[in-house]
Amino acid sequence: MASVYDLKPAFSRLLRPLVAYLASHGVTANQVTVGAALLSLVTGLTVGCLAPVRPGYFLLLPTVLLVRMGLNAIDGMLAREHGQKSQLGAFLNELGDVLSDAGLYLPLAWLPWVTSELVVLFALVAALTELAGVVSQSLGKSRRYDGPMGKSDRAFLVGAIGLALGLGVAPG
Repeated sequence: MASVYDLKPAFSRLLRPLVAYLASHGVTANQVTVGAALLSLVTGLTVGCLAPVRPGYFLLLPTVLLVRMGLNAIDGMLAREHGQKSQLGAFLNELGDVLSDAGLYLPLAWLPWVTSELVVLFALVAALTELAGVVSQSLGKSRRYDGPMGKSDRAFLVGAIGLALGLGVAPG
């Protein structure tokens, strides 16, 4: 099945010069990971609180989701290619992904025209998808990132919805 994740090698090539620059200036993978999570949490709260009255704030979703995908690639490249791999980093990366998803998705349940239970279910399935990947890896199998509920595909879907709403497409 085709996945947005298939674009990662090209995306990584584009980011490699920036990663080298960040590494040469002392930026760590863990700093990038924590920064991405904080950005996601702040964005989710902003969109959840302000977009219902100012729909232009929905445009933050595709923008921040794209930035977050970049930051996720950057933290991994810093860790792998610049000798920053650590158990703490692996933990922060996985926890940061789940918290970031929850922080971006759950505030959408506050929107008056949204079925809150569906948003919560979406966030739960996203978390379970990440958990399945971590468990698979802990059992010595490969960690999969692709598929219909993979991080990149979730980001594409939510970003597309945010773009449509931000550009004035009426919900429903």
